[in-house]
Amino acid sequence: MSTITVLSGIGDKGPAAMRLDTGRRRWLLDCGFGPEANANFDPAWLEGADAVFVTHDHIDHIGGAAYAVEAGLPIYATRRTAQALPPSARVQELPEQGEILLDGVRLTTGRNGHALGGVWFHFDLGGGLFYSGDWSEESAWFAFDAPPPAETAIIDCSYHLNPVPQAQRLADLDALIDRLEGQILLPVPPSGRAGELALHLMRRFGPEAVLLDPECAAALRAALASGGVAPGAQEIAPLLERGPLDAARFLICDTPNADGGAAWAYVRAWRESGRLGRDAHVIFTGHMTAHARGIEAVEGGHFCRWNVHPPLPDQIAMIRRLGAKRFAPAFCTLPEDYLVEPGFDAQVFLHETVAL
Repeated sequence: MSTITVLSGIGDKGPAAMRLDTGRRRWLLDCGFGPEANANFDPAWLEGADAVFVTHDHIDHIGGAAYAVEAGLPIYATRRTAQALPPSARVQELPEQGEILLDGVRLTTGRNGHALGGVWFHFDLGGGLFYSGDWSEESAWFAFDAPPPAETAIIDCSYHLNPVPQAQRLADLDALIDRLEGQILLPVPPSGRAGELALHLMRRFGPEAVLLDPECAAALRAALASGGVAPGAQEIAPLLERGPLDAARFLICDTPNADGGAAWAYVRAWRESGRLGRDAHVIFTGHMTAHARGIEAVEGGHFCRWNVHPPLPDQIAMIRRLGAKRFAPAFCTLPEDYLVEPGFDAQVFLHETVAL
């Protein structure tokens, strides 16, 4: 009998770790750390594991990979995601779109619309198991592939029951920008929101208004070369010709919580010079750690969500598309709210082990 257990990722935006027992093998799906500094990967999650599968390269899904490397376990990941693994990792390459057969189990992968090289997993066990990792169907930058049917699903519910679509998020961001004077820093994960925000701002203000730091520019070049982007994303090419010293109103920089990289350098420089809150501002658009919340709380700090996870209508649509009979709402606080949410035609499970 095959089973799935949510080890971590239920009840908070914490490390992703799911244990899949196929009846012959034990596989760990994702091995996250964070995003909060005290949200550690638990090495006990690797107990008895034969392999690790990683959906994408964001820290809350890949940050504990060093433990898997130390244990000598093979790590299944796409070529792009594998670039974030330690050099000594035993990488087994997964396709971004396709099927492979592993120990008699068919694994189908598809692009998740959330990160460069990011994929969802579909295991042909029982009536089918779908694990989304993080996903989005609203991106103008990342491509998304629809998965096959599955009776059991673990889906990204990072936005909990929030129904606000990306169109409204864009309108809110534009309204905030129009109220601010001077330069605006947007801290981002290079393989995540960097391309989406750059594309939106370039379309509205022109390429001369937007500057990417070297990490983001490199990630966007790789994205265009990989073919994993959505139709129309090639419009961003002029931004990649801009030099690091070019003037720009919008600065798109690593890291997403401005706790390192160019983003933190700008925040420190603006604060020390007295510009922060006067003619320089920071807009956070994703999950904020304590460090980011501290910046957002002072003059010149702002938050305006940009959807990189599915709002409630997309969560419901995914469960119906899969034909799922049961699902776990992952990566959100108060997952018990889904037990009484009427929009889902499927049974909710939380921490318990479920037979496939």
